[in-house]
Amino acid sequence: MHYIKDLAQYSGEAVSLNGWVANKRSGKGIIFLLLRDGTGFAQCIISEQDVGEEIFTQAGQLTLESAVAITGKVVRDERQVGGYEIQASGLTVYQVAQDYPIAKKEHGVDFLMDHRHLWLRSKRQWAIMRVRNRIIYAIHTFFQDKGFVQMDAPIFTGNACEGTSTLFETDFYGDEAYLSQSGQLYGEAMAMAQGLIYTFGPTFRAEKSKTRRHLSEFWMIEPEMAFYDNDRNMDLIEAFIKYLVNDVMENCGEELQLIGRDTTVFEQINRPFPRLSYDQAVKIIRGEEDVNGVNTLTTLENDLESAKSQLEANKSEVNEREEKIKKGGMKKGEVKFNQNKINQLLAEEKVLEEQIRNIPQWIGSARNFEYGNDFGGSDETVLTRLFDVPVMVYNWPKDIKAFYMKEVDGNPALVKGVDMLAPEGFGEIVGGGERETSESILIEKIKAHDLPMEAFEWYLDLRRYGSVPHSGFGLGLERTVSWICGLHHVRESIPLPRMYGRLFP
Repeated sequence: MHYIKDLAQYSGEAVSLNGWVANKRSGKGIIFLLLRDGTGFAQCIISEQDVGEEIFTQAGQLTLESAVAITGKVVRDERQVGGYEIQASGLTVYQVAQDYPIAKKEHGVDFLMDHRHLWLRSKRQWAIMRVRNRIIYAIHTFFQDKGFVQMDAPIFTGNACEGTSTLFETDFYGDEAYLSQSGQLYGEAMAMAQGLIYTFGPTFRAEKSKTRRHLSEFWMIEPEMAFYDNDRNMDLIEAFIKYLVNDVMENCGEELQLIGRDTTVFEQINRPFPRLSYDQAVKIIRGEEDVNGVNTLTTLENDLESAKSQLEANKSEVNEREEKIKKGGMKKGEVKFNQNKINQLLAEEKVLEEQIRNIPQWIGSARNFEYGNDFGGSDETVLTRLFDVPVMVYNWPKDIKAFYMKEVDGNPALVKGVDMLAPEGFGEIVGGGERETSESILIEKIKAHDLPMEAFEWYLDLRRYGSVPHSGFGLGLERTVSWICGLHHVRESIPLPRMYGRLFP
């Protein structure tokens, strides 16, 4: 048995492939099957002259997602996906699928989500999951090569990291317990034993939010480092993100092309990431401070006018092309070309209309941003639009950050937190900071947040017995996949998403 991913090794030779029919078209005496086997896609040409009437008839009865085995010669063809095709000499049918529900037409989001177990088979979803897999591989490689030890935090916890309002409560043999929203507190204990550790596991947030950035179940990578201050923490974050992006660019070119990702946005990824204090970031958002001579509000206003002009131009061109088609006299290829262009323009119109709706809201939010507030999605978008690489914002107001953040020296109103915001409006990918090392200050903060002291006695032990400066961060896997793949909604970044209102399939 052979795999599509290895076809280049067998050019000119006969192979046997097992897989499923992803597409089918036919002509007189010939059938073209697009076969997928999980490792890739390959066109298989079944000629009646080569395989005989019986096999050709069997091939004609195949439907989408029918399971087959195809034997044939590997032929180089750069026009085909993967660069090779199969000239079939034999066919075995495992099953002819009946009425596959996901047809080659536009389906609504709800329909596709209800059939997510099948939607995963599509080219786009296949490619996204391959990129996700590569990111996971690169994460482990990065940390293992730097001497980090992978350790596992519990999913059932008796205490909350940041309060209980967004936690799933459950019964644990009669005791109140929660599904973990972060492994970070436990990571601190592990770092005191191993020095450099990272955890990688599922986390849960019970926010009743349906935004494009939210999931109820997602995967977090949380390194924790003894003897790191927040500056070293930010150095590690930057090196980590650059490593992930470069690894995916090197190893997932075909997948990113299938997704339609514009990879030119990553050409500057190896440049230094800007580091802004919260105070400076607020001034930039409000338009009170420029970035390299560029003002946030002016840029937004210019972009709004540009989007309006481009929308009118698109509508005019669509009308012109539709009129040409109606008049007739075009060859079939010309009609198809014009219709494809119309479809492209209509897709662009949706993006432009969304910009025209959103930009005035962004302008209003930016002008009226109140110092001390956390950044919302529009604030992150407004800020990151001025940069072509991720931005790190540090030294946040303590009232909007977790109780375990260390206060800034000389300014107890701020804490040494850091958020890394991805460009193109993808927002926060990483959140972290330096941890408080004082037992007495932690006790004060636990009381101030009205958290149960007994649940944190073990955490306070870390300050009683060998407390040292330490820092860490959490990276959301799904948000990272969404950014690197250029996905509009995070639900496409995980095989079977769990989010508010979605528990099946």
